[in-house]
Amino acid sequence: MPSCYRHPGRETYVRCTRCERPICPDCMIEASVGFQCPECVREGNRDVRRAQGRFGGEVATVPRLTYALIAVNVAVFLLQYGLGDANLIRYDFGLIPPLVAEGEYYRLLTSAFLHHGVAHLVLNMWALWAVGQSLELWLGRTRFLALYMMSALGGSALVYLASPPLSNTAGASGAIFGLFGAIFVISRRMNMDIRPIAFVIILNLAFTFVIPLLGGSNISWQGHLGGLFTGGALAMAYAYAPRRHRTAVQLGATAAVAVLLLVLTVLRTAALA
Repeated sequence: MPSCYRHPGRETYVRCTRCERPICPDCMIEASVGFQCPECVREGNRDVRRAQGRFGGEVATVPRLTYALIAVNVAVFLLQYGLGDANLIRYDFGLIPPLVAEGEYYRLLTSAFLHHGVAHLVLNMWALWAVGQSLELWLGRTRFLALYMMSALGGSALVYLASPPLSNTAGASGAIFGLFGAIFVISRRMNMDIRPIAFVIILNLAFTFVIPLLGGSNISWQGHLGGLFTGGALAMAYAYAPRRHRTAVQLGATAAVAVLLLVLTVLRTAALA
């Protein structure tokens, strides 16, 4: 009686339908016809190509990253107001240009996860939920995460470059406006009706500039425009990259935007030094 090739002491009459080696019950993996051994199953899985999204990358069927980003923002908010003085935490991690110029560059990113109250958080998270789900499913998680983080940094870079030195900016609005710009570009690329998206962008930009003039809360137009331009530019590269060189073009565009933001940061630091 033949013995299992992986467990020589176990006798068996069952053979792998691919390699025909004898396998015991512990090594049997049910296939469409008969059973296969673990090595043949692994080899077969290597040959299966994962489904690609319209703009490259693995297809996302559930927008888990969007939900995770919302959860992170909410968790940071709860910590911000649960650990004591929220204003002190914003001072420690908000975007204050002179402190960034002294070497605290982490503020360019940490400020994008802080918020000035419940209304500020709810509006940003609602927009992330409404726009982020579609973008994540279209772009895949890797490109969507790159788009979100680079848009946040793009908003912070323009805040750092053009805001008053004593300002303290916080909020995910730069990243959210980046998503607005991206969904406008990608919807146009997919021949969808872009008028509702254009209306939302124009309305939000109007609020950005009009509310401060009416004596309302101070809104960072720098963060909104910086995120909008960054997200729109990256989306252009992601959506219109030629299929043959798609990954290289998308990586190159992401790197180019990162270098541009770095140059702007260095120039502003030199001016404040």
